[in-house]
Amino acid sequence: MSWVTPPALWLVFGVAVSASAAPSTAPEISAAWELVARHLPGDALARLKKTPAADDREAAFARAVIRMDSQAVANEPLREVAGEFLDLARGADEIAQASAYLAGRLYQVHFFEPDCARAAEIYQHLASRHPESDWAQLALVKLALLKLYVLPEPAKPAERVAAAETLLARLTLPELRRDLHLAIGRARLFHGLPGALPHLLAAAEAGGLEGVPRSDLQVQIGELSRRGGDFGQARIYFGRFLAENDVDPRGFAVRERLREMAEAGEAGAAR
Repeated sequence: MSWVTPPALWLVFGVAVSASAAPSTAPEISAAWELVARHLPGDALARLKKTPAADDREAAFARAVIRMDSQAVANEPLREVAGEFLDLARGADEIAQASAYLAGRLYQVHFFEPDCARAAEIYQHLASRHPESDWAQLALVKLALLKLYVLPEPAKPAERVAAAETLLARLTLPELRRDLHLAIGRARLFHGLPGALPHLLAAAEAGGLEGVPRSDLQVQIGELSRRGGDFGQARIYFGRFLAENDVDPRGFAVRERLREMAEAGEAGAAR
């Protein structure tokens, strides 16, 4: 069985990876996805009732996704959807991988009282069972965020960061390695730990960030480089920020930093 979920669905769930499989050959399922993209879940469910028995697995996945998106925030109905995803996750296809990931997301953010320990368990199982899957790669990033900020163990900030850093070696998708470097760098800053700059530089060098995330990263790298005495690197990132963000209110502070570094350089040369 081959299938694909339309891009609109990825936006609904914040999924950054497109499906790699070929489009669905079941017209009723394709029509249901289109109705989901148009925010018509009731109509989508009605179309799925006409799905042939041969397409039951794909239709079951589609029904669970639609219910996940349209349920009120109440634990019991969402637990039913999580159970449906976990049943589908017992398979070996991409539907199984996507189902496991979405079950983890349900436990992490959708329940009225999230169960992050259960989400972490599901992510870990997915990553162990399908390590090269795009869904498993996404799960590793979510798992890292849980380790950095949410799970009770490890308790010490340095141990939290170290646990997240061990997951970097398991990430093969460049954009997700970038995202994890960025998360770890900012977690080091949040917890007041040294060593943030190499992670932020790795994220910047990977590329692909746009808008506010890109400008925030440029300012952070520029400021950390300045504080560390690497004025050359600070000038590069501050300069990129100014070139790309001429109306950003932080521009004044960045120009002041550049002026201070220039004066410090002149004073050093005079001595």
